[in-house]
Amino acid sequence: MNALPLAATVFVACAVEAVEALTIVLAAGLTREWRSTLQGMAAALAVLTVVVAVTGPALALVPLEPLRLIVGALLAVFGLQWLRKAILRASGHKELHDEGGIYVRQVAAARAAAGGRRGLVSDWYAFTLSFKGVLLEGLEVVFIAITFGASQQDVGLAALSAVAAVILVAAVGVAVHAPLSRVPENSMKFAVGVMLTSFGVFWGAEGAGASWPGNDAALLVIVPLTALAALAYVRLLRRGRAAAPGDTAPATAAAPGDAAPQTAAPAAAQPGPERGAR
Repeated sequence: MNALPLAATVFVACAVEAVEALTIVLAAGLTREWRSTLQGMAAALAVLTVVVAVTGPALALVPLEPLRLIVGALLAVFGLQWLRKAILRASGHKELHDEGGIYVRQVAAARAAAGGRRGLVSDWYAFTLSFKGVLLEGLEVVFIAITFGASQQDVGLAALSAVAAVILVAAVGVAVHAPLSRVPENSMKFAVGVMLTSFGVFWGAEGAGASWPGNDAALLVIVPLTALAALAYVRLLRRGRAAAPGDTAPATAAAPGDAAPQTAAPAAAQPGPERGAR
């Protein structure tokens, strides 16, 4: 596979995860205390470093064909989850993902939560909120980078793309001190879902012993076909909604190209990073 599709896919997918981690870190730091928040982030990064140090060399020992079969299956499942929710959002059956609204709810929860010192951490709530958010989103970044890199035997390029995405999102977040709510995240997730699903099908079939016509060039057909199938489901679901009498959807549908986020009510939420919205 050409280096550009690999780097671009990893970059966009990791940028989405970085935006979600940034939202949680900013909510904890600006509302509670930056020192404890940064301690939680540092602890999560330390855990992720250990995961990478253990997982990377272990994957290098697996033969390429079985590795592609396993990675292809995992990517297909992972990508279909993203694509399913992106289709439901685009068709109006699920609320649009709104980092601004999530930030408001995280801030409300952080302000309402009790503090408390534990050891060297002066604000345990800020520490745990930051730790959970960075660790959970970071694990997905690691998964995407390692699986793509290992399957193409170019972990270095995949890792550089992931690091570049995280650094870019973090730099913009530090500069504006706000969640990146203007990023067209729903469109990015739709595109990433298409790419992950396509690569999962491609590598899974190769790992099972199939031979694609044109080898890597087959992706030029698989990716558009996956996108067209997803858009067809969006249109089909929209028609079903329009035909259903008395249907009241919770959100205004937006096509995969729409960038305008939805405004969420500043309702209090349970503490901790929101994982069900993806």
